[in-house]
Amino acid sequence: MNNRIAIVIPYYQKQQGILSKAIRSVLAQTGVSDWHCIIVDDASPVPARSELASIIDAHAARITIIEQANAGPAAARNKALENIPAGTQYVAFLDSDDEWTDEHLANALTALEQGYDFYFTDHYQLNQTVSAFKRAKRIQVEQHRQLSGNPHLHAYEGDMFDQILRGNIIGTSTVVYRYASFPQQRFREEFVYAGEDYLFWLDLSRATPRIAFSDLIECKYGEGVNIFAGSGWGTEKSLIRLHHEMKYRKAVARLFPLNAQQALENRRIVRGLRKSFVADVLHRLMHRKPMDGVLTKQFDVDPLSFVNFVPLAISVLLRR
Repeated sequence: MNNRIAIVIPYYQKQQGILSKAIRSVLAQTGVSDWHCIIVDDASPVPARSELASIIDAHAARITIIEQANAGPAAARNKALENIPAGTQYVAFLDSDDEWTDEHLANALTALEQGYDFYFTDHYQLNQTVSAFKRAKRIQVEQHRQLSGNPHLHAYEGDMFDQILRGNIIGTSTVVYRYASFPQQRFREEFVYAGEDYLFWLDLSRATPRIAFSDLIECKYGEGVNIFAGSGWGTEKSLIRLHHEMKYRKAVARLFPLNAQQALENRRIVRGLRKSFVADVLHRLMHRKPMDGVLTKQFDVDPLSFVNFVPLAISVLLRR
């Protein structure tokens, strides 16, 4: 039987019970039966096969596990995309610590089969009780035309490329797209943890304006392995987070044709990240916190962080 939908799950977790929750949310999907799930075990400390031992036997024909040396989520998703079964029309992404609501795939198909190529939904981010759309306030649902078949489905009417640049509203685990039209589309592995998912959405938004979304909360993010969890100001991971944000912003300017306003805004963000990076380094120096090799990585991405270090440091210190 041909499967219309391939579900891609990159997997790396240190705790048991996380992946099985994600898979149970897949198995609970209503109104859609023609799917196949590809899990790429990225050298997870808790192996996928042992994690799913109680599930896999009953669903072996619908779940494929691929094991690889650790290479990060972008490479894991790409490995799955390289192994999509023939005849697949759509690909849905689900991170291994997230869970879908039961109607997610059915809603996606209702939208996509009206001629749309790219679908995303509202969702709960980690430890949140207010949805991502409501928290960010970047999408006004009433401004987007309703689709037939479900009053919660809408055609996105705007410039999604510009929207992502100004403030991304797309959650990875909510995305379903028309794989058959974009079979060569891949994540940029060199930007692992540096917005590789945002870059994928930017590529798709340039390739097609036919984008739909659901205002329903169709996914709940869970607490698994996350490089940016607990990465607020002055924390252990804050410096590496700033480095990755800088790497993403520098990549945007290099990889995509930006209009004058977009280029100006991107440069403004880069300057702000540069100053925040210097402030974080000063904080670490004063409190004798480790840098963990981030300085060398930052120099490769943005030498101006160091060329302008002294004036930026003076600016930071004078504001205190």
